[in-house]
Amino acid sequence: MDQQPVSFSAANQRSGSKSAETWWNGEAAVRAAAVRCQGNPEAMLRALQSAQGAPPAPAAGDTRRLWELLASVAATDLVAARTLEPHLDAAGILSQAGIGWEDGTTWGVFAAQSPTAKLEAARLPGGGWMLNGTKPWCSLAAQLSHALVTAGTPHGDRLFMLSLRQTGVEPATGCWVSRGMAQLPSGAVDFDAVPAQPVGEAGWYLTRPGFAVGGAGVAACWFGGAVGIYRHLLRSAQARTPDQLALAWLGEAERLLAGAAAILEHAAGLADAGQLDAIAAHQVRGQVAGACTRILQLSGQATGPGPLTADEEHARRAADLGIYLRQHHAARDDAALGQLVLDSAATAGRSPW
Repeated sequence: MDQQPVSFSAANQRSGSKSAETWWNGEAAVRAAAVRCQGNPEAMLRALQSAQGAPPAPAAGDTRRLWELLASVAATDLVAARTLEPHLDAAGILSQAGIGWEDGTTWGVFAAQSPTAKLEAARLPGGGWMLNGTKPWCSLAAQLSHALVTAGTPHGDRLFMLSLRQTGVEPATGCWVSRGMAQLPSGAVDFDAVPAQPVGEAGWYLTRPGFAVGGAGVAACWFGGAVGIYRHLLRSAQARTPDQLALAWLGEAERLLAGAAAILEHAAGLADAGQLDAIAAHQVRGQVAGACTRILQLSGQATGPGPLTADEEHARRAADLGIYLRQHHAARDDAALGQLVLDSAATAGRSPW
């Protein structure tokens, strides 16, 4: 299991330089948990539950270090990263909302929408709120302690926080048949009269500045998964004298990773400066997703079916990354970016380039 830290700096990556002192007391534990996961989220969940103090929030001055941590964990085990990333995202959202952190908790963020499954929030006479309906794509809902969930209200969608360990919360079972992220089920959850606390006003979740930052942070996990694929490709080339095609595949993968690292490093700086907007986040996610998809393809072309059928770690990583990348919606996300560009150009009265 490769535990080499990932850096967005090519010089640091080649020299094997490690980050400076630990800036979060849970960092060492989550790095160690990533090694133990091997496709099972339990080790990471235990590490998060035992961590003391609020996790680091993005856009607070250390975004690059935070994203490099996510990439490092993902390069080791993508299920570990898929468990860690929403927990850190929830911590950032709660911090932005001015809500204190509770030690011993593990969090998910359930904000996906579906044309067939609806979750509604109703105001109670006493002033509280209650959730009823179904929320799709709720990763690890049966194993987490808490979640941030979007639900419909008469004034638009609103974010709510709740304990997942209360009566009325029923995660679906037996419907997750994916070969990627096989032990990280992401099925629907039924809510039946479940009390919940609002976080921000209606529409706040999507319009807050941190939304774009969180979306770009997911790309750091994709990038880390592609680093793991690249390292396997490099070892394959080192194991025998590579021909010109093998060198070309390795060279293209190197170039793609360098470009993705550069855009992530730049985006981290924008996030800390409060300048990472929706257009920049879409650019980051699209560029990184494209690079990772191509590196997966290059790996298969260069190494053939052998590692995918006989190397447990590599086969799991390739399958996990393929599923994780589907959080990017391909041409639909580019269409959303195109609309943002048109709107921005209309407001500015000029081309962005």
